[in-house]
Amino acid sequence: MLDAAQKGSYAYPAINCTSIITLNAAFKAFADMKSDGIIQFSTGAGQFASGLNNKDAAYGTIVLAEAAHLLAEQYNVLVALNTDHCQPEKASSFLKPLIEATAARRAKGLNNLFQNHMLDASNLPLEENMAISKEYLQLCAENEIVLEVEAGVVGGEEDGAAGTEDTPEEKLYTTPEDMLAVYESLHPLGRFTFAATFGNVHGHYKPGAVKLRPDILKKGQKVVMDKFGAGAEMDLVFHGGSGSDLDQIRETLDYGVVKMNVDTDTQYAFTRPIADHMLKNYDGVMMIDGEIGNKKIYDPRSYLKKAEENMAARIARACEDLLSTGKTIYGQA
Repeated sequence: MLDAAQKGSYAYPAINCTSIITLNAAFKAFADMKSDGIIQFSTGAGQFASGLNNKDAAYGTIVLAEAAHLLAEQYNVLVALNTDHCQPEKASSFLKPLIEATAARRAKGLNNLFQNHMLDASNLPLEENMAISKEYLQLCAENEIVLEVEAGVVGGEEDGAAGTEDTPEEKLYTTPEDMLAVYESLHPLGRFTFAATFGNVHGHYKPGAVKLRPDILKKGQKVVMDKFGAGAEMDLVFHGGSGSDLDQIRETLDYGVVKMNVDTDTQYAFTRPIADHMLKNYDGVMMIDGEIGNKKIYDPRSYLKKAEENMAARIARACEDLLSTGKTIYGQA
């Protein structure tokens, strides 16, 4: 998938999911658009899925991933499973059990539970970041798992991943020297993707509010390829895309971006029709003045179906934005 995206100058929407319903929305969108894609789970999603009394991020994530494998059998597209933003202090209790779960499946002759994991050590100095990234890349490579790493700070906040108000401006932009250091540290060990920062911000913003500098990616890639050749072009990841201009999003595709995280926009797309349903059917969803309401209206399926459809529509738009529509390699790989 990564090779196809690089060759074709498109990227995959990476959709954060937290439930069966959001998984179904993602699969529907990818299948409708004939686009391969990525589904990912954060530590928060894993805690949510494991139950209110448990909050076991690794266990809940395994539940979601196993469900995704079963659901995927219904569709003729490729979908990779990823974990999103795992900080170093959580890695041993989150990433290691998930890597072990993949190893256990492989020992039975089954497909990987996960194809990709993200270790977000961007809060550490680059040397320390690379040291722990190398440790986890070695574990991943043993099981044919790609590791996503990040250097620099993505502004804003998303499910526990956050910059701070006092983050120096230079930390918001990955330098060409940083990109070279990441490549030299990790390339010998296995396949990795790199979330370089170029002014991107987690969260939701009006169009034009986020000021990206895609040229940072171009310059960084050039430094790496000038030293190691065209084959050294890195697989880059775009975090915090909400509010970005479409022309800038597509410009990043020319500089090696093969994955863009889509979370904030799909959260709103999911919630909006639920709010609309409640406001328009207040007398049906509530038992007011001794009445009994309307079971067909307060049945959760009545509004969750609308949420699933609207989330799928937003993911379909992301496929169009990232030029992945109609480019599935299902049956070819």
